[in-house]
Amino acid sequence: MSTLPGFALVALLLSAFSAGADGLVLKRDVELSKAVADKEGPLFVSADRIESTAPNVVEASGRVEARQAGQNFFADWLRYDMTLNEVEARGQVRLEQPELQLAGDSLKLDLDTYSGEFSQPVYRFTTQPGRGGAERIDFVDENHFQLQDATYTTCPVDNDDWYLKVNDLDIDRTRNVGTARNTSLHFLGVPILYSPWMDFSLNNERKTGVLAPTLGTTDGSGLDILVPYYLNLAPNYDATLYPRVLSKRGMQLGGEFRYLLNQSQGVNRLEYLPDDREAERSRWSMALNNTFQLSGTTQAGILFNRVSDDDYFRDLSNQISATSLSNLNREVWLTTQQGAWHAELRAQSFQTLQDSTAIGDPIVEPYARLPHARLGTTQTFGNGLEFGLDSSATRFAHPTLTEGTRVLAYPTLRLPLTNSYGFLTPQIGWHSSYYALDDSAAKQHITRNLPIFSLDSGVTFDRPIRIAGADYEQTLEPRAYYVYAPYRNQDEIPVFDTAMLDLSYAQMFTENQFIGGDRVNDANQLTLAVTSRFNEVASGLERLQLTFGQRYYFSDQRVTLPDVLPRTSNTTDLLAAVSGQITPAWRLDAALQLDTQTGTSIRQNFGASYRPAPGRTVNFGYRFIDQASEQVDLSGQWPLANRWYGMFRYNYSFQDDKLVEGLAGLEYNGGCWAVRAMIQHLATKEDESSDALFLQLELTGMGRLGANPLDVLKQSVPGYRPSNEISQTP
Repeated sequence: MSTLPGFALVALLLSAFSAGADGLVLKRDVELSKAVADKEGPLFVSADRIESTAPNVVEASGRVEARQAGQNFFADWLRYDMTLNEVEARGQVRLEQPELQLAGDSLKLDLDTYSGEFSQPVYRFTTQPGRGGAERIDFVDENHFQLQDATYTTCPVDNDDWYLKVNDLDIDRTRNVGTARNTSLHFLGVPILYSPWMDFSLNNERKTGVLAPTLGTTDGSGLDILVPYYLNLAPNYDATLYPRVLSKRGMQLGGEFRYLLNQSQGVNRLEYLPDDREAERSRWSMALNNTFQLSGTTQAGILFNRVSDDDYFRDLSNQISATSLSNLNREVWLTTQQGAWHAELRAQSFQTLQDSTAIGDPIVEPYARLPHARLGTTQTFGNGLEFGLDSSATRFAHPTLTEGTRVLAYPTLRLPLTNSYGFLTPQIGWHSSYYALDDSAAKQHITRNLPIFSLDSGVTFDRPIRIAGADYEQTLEPRAYYVYAPYRNQDEIPVFDTAMLDLSYAQMFTENQFIGGDRVNDANQLTLAVTSRFNEVASGLERLQLTFGQRYYFSDQRVTLPDVLPRTSNTTDLLAAVSGQITPAWRLDAALQLDTQTGTSIRQNFGASYRPAPGRTVNFGYRFIDQASEQVDLSGQWPLANRWYGMFRYNYSFQDDKLVEGLAGLEYNGGCWAVRAMIQHLATKEDESSDALFLQLELTGMGRLGANPLDVLKQSVPGYRPSNEISQTP
């Protein structure tokens, strides 16, 4: 509607016509043509009849057409008064532009002041969904318009499932702002929302105002209503306030501030729930995430997360990613890169969240690093020899455990030898460490030094193969990795940040079976593995990958963690994995860890997904860890009928004999709107769970109303697609 003053150019061009008979004779006016060209270029007009009915008055009638680059104008009759500089048009008045089509009964416009009116206009956007109409458009001047009894919808013509009705709408193009009064939203013939006043941006720029509210319900918090208010403070920073009403708990106040300054950026959030009626205490959370680019090579940051109590996320969130959090990270850091050298300075601590209903020992709080400094480099010499150095110094602090300072240095030399069919990479390093411990330790000063040698090698064979009429390239890639590290007694060294790595394909090709610096394994071991790939020649896609691997030990294990027995076998379990995009619709991922001495499975992971088309997905997963966990996970989205979709998830733990997450939902796509309803059951504590109801109405191009299930669905149902993003078949 901001393009309506273009009608004035139509009327101005009509003065170029001379008075005449029935013929279409166009008279060139040099000054007029220059004025028009300066604005929007030449306009070509045709009609069944063009005549002068009075001095300085020109009339055109019968299929009037005016064409100009970027827009076309049509009418049954048009009159231009050159004395008053005023134009009138009647009968099927229509304007067509690349982004807008507008039609109405009559137009009257003063070309000096750009004031006038357009009666009974209807409009339609051509590059995006959107149409509507009005009783009248009043032109105040070139940049200000007023619409009376206006409507807007993204539904197709002859479909008014939903529409926005506005009694008075003011358009101000100087500020790119629209102001609406007495606005109501109608859905299926029923008014569902009303606002006495609202304003909005005309050019899709961010603007201060109320965002679409969300509404839901959970058995722990009751009715949950959130009404965000957006503050557009500047182009590079903004804020959002989000008061949240929890009928069983009270009013929660929240705010988020975002900024982007040069190459520095941050997102900071604060929430406060005074006097939670269910927990009988005030509750809050803080999340700060800021990164500062101090120079082209130096960066600093702060990450701070803290909540008022252990059950904050379990009581107030409905996502597993939040309810399963056990340690909240807090750190400040500084990093720099100077040529081949990189350095880091960091201070870090944690807030540990305990499950108040859990049976057994509580979670042990991790050590704080106050501070941690690191220096490293990787340099390559002319003969291909690579030198690496990783060194660090850390002060470990803990309220109840042994504290101390650890200094580590690990220089290495490696020589990668590669060609088209294989590689050979020898490496030798010297691991050196020093500990200065507090008085609670049996020994205050400890030094550890040991050499580590490794040799990594592999070759690749390939051959063409034909399967089911398709051509493939099959590879065979054996790999051998040998590590030697002598034994050093490390029983007196405390465990600050070290744990045993789980056996995996990646772990079998590492020098140290421990992660962290407090243990270095004694090693005289060889890892043998083989991988075979089936690559489709036509597309280049890897359709299938098979991997087998096992590590062999030539000496007994002597270095372990406290209270952990050394291994008794001279081999690890056998690892086997199968994965690939078997067909365009089927994806398979499976892994097995097998104890070759007893023939029993230690770990099993199986996953399969079937996705023949958007909106059609079924996922299956099974996870088993001996004596620790056994879960089955089913999820999917599938069309049930025309425009109807069903969504579900069933995640069950056999070990705990409980449902971890259950989800069932329905979604209907009405074309220009969609409605979603979903019920979720989520285990939040060891013996407690939460049930939530989501109901959302989405109006295409307008926004969403109700509780938002989309984040939960996208996380819980891999491959989920909102129905209004899926092409519909009539």
